[in-house]
Amino acid sequence: QVRLVESGGGLVQPGGSLRLSCAISGRTSTMYVMGWFRQAPGKDRELVAAITWSNQNTYYADSVKNRFTISRDVLRSTMYLDMYRLKPEDTALYYCNTNPPTQSSWGQGTQVTVSS
Repeated sequence: QVRLVESGGGLVQPGGSLRLSCAISGRTSTMYVMGWFRQAPGKDRELVAAITWSNQNTYYADSVKNRFTISRDVLRSTMYLDMYRLKPEDTALYYCNTNPPTQSSWGQGTQVTVSS
């Protein structure tokens, strides 16, 4: 089982930036694609970005394309999400997980609030 701990969220003004981190431990040999997901109040959880662990191929949802960057540090077993030009609609609880998700690996998430 992969264990995941998200951090780096906070309150930021529209147009601001944040970096989220996902610390990964456990059965990392099972990782192939990792993703960042988010869930806003009253909405379903959605995939916003994903990265293939071995070759760093990336995927972005249209809503975050050209504003968010996903990356990973193999030596630190950490995945990142750099978020730029944040919008109020980016407000959500952000999670990392394998993609497709491993149900038993969901963490507590990290809250991102974009507001003036």
